[in-house]
Amino acid sequence: MSAITSPGHGSGPASPVPAGLGQLDAGRFDPKRTEGAGLADTVRSLRTALLLGWRIESNWTDPTLFVIYTVAKPVASLLLLVVMIQIIGGSASDATRTFVILGSALWATVIAGIQGPAWSVLDDRERYRMLKYVAVSPSRLLVTLVGRGGARLAAGAMGTAVALLFSVIILGLRIDLGAVQWPYLLVVLVLGIVPVIAIGVVLAAICLQTRQESWSYPDALAGAMFLVTGVVFPLAVLPDPIEVLGLLNPITWWVDGVRRAIVPSGPSSIGGQGSLWTAVTGTSAPDGLQVIAALLLTGALVTLAATAIFRSSERRARDQGLLDRTTGS
Repeated sequence: MSAITSPGHGSGPASPVPAGLGQLDAGRFDPKRTEGAGLADTVRSLRTALLLGWRIESNWTDPTLFVIYTVAKPVASLLLLVVMIQIIGGSASDATRTFVILGSALWATVIAGIQGPAWSVLDDRERYRMLKYVAVSPSRLLVTLVGRGGARLAAGAMGTAVALLFSVIILGLRIDLGAVQWPYLLVVLVLGIVPVIAIGVVLAAICLQTRQESWSYPDALAGAMFLVTGVVFPLAVLPDPIEVLGLLNPITWWVDGVRRAIVPSGPSSIGGQGSLWTAVTGTSAPDGLQVIAALLLTGALVTLAATAIFRSSERRARDQGLLDRTTGS
């Protein structure tokens, strides 16, 4: 194996340098070679994190078992809501059933994206004891968590797809494929991925600092958001201050946009009689362009805030030695 020699100190013989380190400039090693900050390195790190996250989510198991595990929870939640509608609502209209089924199915993707980055921090710190090594690697910790969160979000999207298929075949959900606005649906779906993972990054930043019961934070936040994002009932039923919180949340606009694309004639979760939107704008519901504009604006704000919050949390975690702390929670 060939080696490159670098001049030693004084008049001593030159010390060999492994060829893998490349040429040394005047005997000095350039630390930027290990930073991994270039675009190509970032893309490579993201791809590796996505693959790792997917393998962790699937637990390196049989694909059939993984699919069954992935779709069991969203389908069970969907059935629970449908039974509640039938019992409590009595003769609920098809529009109401469609509204609830679509929102519940989409929520499987939302909660998976929120849980991904946060649970990645907890897994690597508490279970695998690898967070400190990931943090000092050339790959940025934020990029790694985004990749791991994206893998979990993909698993959640599988659950959403199967839940919708189950609703069409078993529950009689009526979707006119000819009426679906496919280009609009694709745009809304893509725009919603970033803010969903960004909210998970905020939770990851919190989990870096906390000690006990951190595993329950994603579920707690998802439960709170479930009430204010128009998933199973319109925002008009909420008090105005709570409705404002819903309008500031990009998930609200994402869910409404997906519903609008799949069932253009269906009810809106944002507008309607008694809603804050109608009282302020004088229109019954936002149109498609307004939904996309609001999703872009709120999503950009949440993403920028999440990036700043995580960087601050990571900096403090490094200073305080929190990356290698195990809490036993």
